Amino acid sequence: MNLALSPDSLARLEAAVDTALVRADEGELRVLGYGEISLVLAWGDGDDARACKRLPPFADEGCFERYRTSVERYLGVLEAAGVVPVETAVQAHRQADGRLVGYCVQPVLPEGSLLPDRLRTLGEDDAVALFERVLARITGGVSPALGIDAQISNWAEVDGSLRYLDISTPLMRDEAGAEALDTNLFLASLPWALRPLVRWVFLRAILDKYYDPRCAVVDLIGNLHKEQLQALVPAFLAAAAAHVEPAITEREVWSYYREDARMWALLQVLRRADRWWQRAIRR
Repeated sequence: MNLALSPDSLARLEAAVDTALVRADEGELRVLGYGEISLVLAWGDGDDARACKRLPPFADEGCFERYRTSVERYLGVLEAAGVVPVETAVQAHRQADGRLVGYCVQPVLPEGSLLPDRLRTLGEDDAVALFERVLARITGGVSPALGIDAQISNWAEVDGSLRYLDISTPLMRDEAGAEALDTNLFLASLPWALRPLVRWVFLRAILDKYYDPRCAVVDLIGNLHKEQLQALVPAFLAAAAAHVEPAITEREVWSYYREDARMWALLQVLRRADRWWQRAIRR
């Protein structure tokens, strides 16, 4: 399947994004989902429909090509570790000021295939069986060299097969523990004044959890609260006890979710304040 958008289609998508930014509303954009860093847009219709995750601008073409190479390597490393990723293409559009804006392009998945939606249709036993399949991918794939953002909304079941969605942050480390990802891209959505603080105080701790199987499972189960699926927490904890040590407790999950939600809520408030400053004061 050729996922790549034509240059003309990509230019029209970016023009629609620019219009939405100027008007401060979604306009003609169709938003599939809001993430903590970026958002996913639907573009095209029918068989040509794509899910497009817009990335922050790249400093130059070299930065973009290094990122694209990293994502392509990540896709292969994930699959080799038993985590099947959704097919992904990485493209860039050059803006009028010369900057490159990147997009991760994926197929639009069938309605109801995301795991939060699937879990809402299942009884507890079937929900636990589905969770155990995800659990096997996490415990078999996550390592000090390979990270996964394992929250439940990053998984889908398509034609009976599990797929992992979140490819835009290629989480790989070398033997010295250095990130393959240019972390400037990870920080680019934050207000510029916050970036040094987050880089030196919080970034390592934020990223470390993705490389630890137990932390990844805690994150996944904690995400059930966000998805209004908290009734499944006790059953999922019981299933996870056979795979992670020490056993995860309900109190630990709730504490983790609460602190994680508070951190991202604070960052979102600061981002909105920065957008107001950029729009209203700096124009």
